[in-house]
Amino acid sequence: MMGNPWAGEVSLVLDGVEHDLKLTLGALAEFEAALDDETVLQLIERFEAGQFSTRDVLGLVVAGLRGGGWQGRSSDLLSVEIEGGLLGATKAAAQLLARAFAGGAD
Repeated sequence: MMGNPWAGEVSLVLDGVEHDLKLTLGALAEFEAALDDETVLQLIERFEAGQFSTRDVLGLVVAGLRGGGWQGRSSDLLSVEIEGGLLGATKAAAQLLARAFAGGAD
């Protein structure tokens, strides 16, 4: 299993298991609702400026996992080993945004 960049998918390994992440419209809407008064477009601007938080990264990873069919909760990720650590999760989050809004492979 490997994320299909042309379908907007990104792969991320959690506890040794590869997952395909994708930002579907439903997953984005759920994530945006948790952003308080901020929109996803404002989040993208913050990512582009390097002004994002680990909460942003986790939120995008959870949204991508849900868009890929995962049924867990964000709290499930608190004890999960993410391949590549924070850098790996941040890279996956940035790729999710790029693929969801730019379309196709990056």
